[in-house]
Amino acid sequence: MTVFFGIDVAKEKLDCAVVVHDRQRPIGQKSFPNTPDGIERAAAWVMKVSKAEFLEVHAVLEPTAAYHELAARLLTAKGMTVSLVNPAQIRSFAKGMAVLSKTDRIDAVLLARYGCLARPKAWTPPAERLIDLQALLARLDDLEGDLRREQNRYEQACVRGCPGAIKHSFVTSIRALKAQCKRLQQAIAEHFAAHADLQADLQRLRTIPAVGPKTAMRMLVLLQSRPFETARQVAAFLGLAPIERQSGRSVRGRPRLSKAGSSRLRAALYIAAVVATKVNPDIKAQQQRMLERGKAKMSTLGAAMRKLVHICFGVLKSQDNYRFPAANQT
Repeated sequence: MTVFFGIDVAKEKLDCAVVVHDRQRPIGQKSFPNTPDGIERAAAWVMKVSKAEFLEVHAVLEPTAAYHELAARLLTAKGMTVSLVNPAQIRSFAKGMAVLSKTDRIDAVLLARYGCLARPKAWTPPAERLIDLQALLARLDDLEGDLRREQNRYEQACVRGCPGAIKHSFVTSIRALKAQCKRLQQAIAEHFAAHADLQADLQRLRTIPAVGPKTAMRMLVLLQSRPFETARQVAAFLGLAPIERQSGRSVRGRPRLSKAGSSRLRAALYIAAVVATKVNPDIKAQQQRMLERGKAKMSTLGAAMRKLVHICFGVLKSQDNYRFPAANQT
């Protein structure tokens, strides 16, 4: 038997609910601090309220910025099955259950009931080297975004005309941001140099035409940190799976991307897909076939993004470099 442990995560507290599939009401509800001690107490509490008659505890959480990570890691270390579920799925589940109110206590019960009915897949903590790499890449993205915005402000200030003190402030800020970006780029290079397996996988991804270093690093972190079984699962996770809108004779909407995953990685894949339609023989041929069938150009780019994901997945799974199709080899 399994007890389902729903946890609604906030910055300072965890609202918890315990549900068993054959009982209508939760068998326990309680709040704990979102601290190591609070999580220890929550783990002990769930065993107490279930009276140790169940063989497994399945904890279900929504990813909430970084606030869920400590609980997910500590509960996994205690031998519990932990699942991280998409918040949009829980809201849809709530509507299907006719639950219109939204509070932390209600959400905890919904998470537990969702786990009981859907049995979501277990989450596996990524390796420390991947966590560090992901943090380095995220910080570099943030700094590069800050740098672009500061450069745009500086350009507009110069066009409008501004005192010398303001120009000096912009120049100093831009110089400091560039220096920080350079230091992080060096730290990322050193991280890869210290982990030969990551370096080898990065080089394999870089053999794919149109996959640049940043896209390769982001795809590497994604594919290595989650237990994807198929390339279709990766595409769906990134929001690249087409959603059909058809019903009867009156509704004939065009398929569109679900856009459920990382918008930052999806944007990088879009740019790579545009380049790939010109330089990657696989994707170039695919686009040509789709255009000949009357598909819209944007539809072919969505397919190109999915194809890139499939190729990246295949390269890492086979542990081999990208190979050009036989028909395009000379």
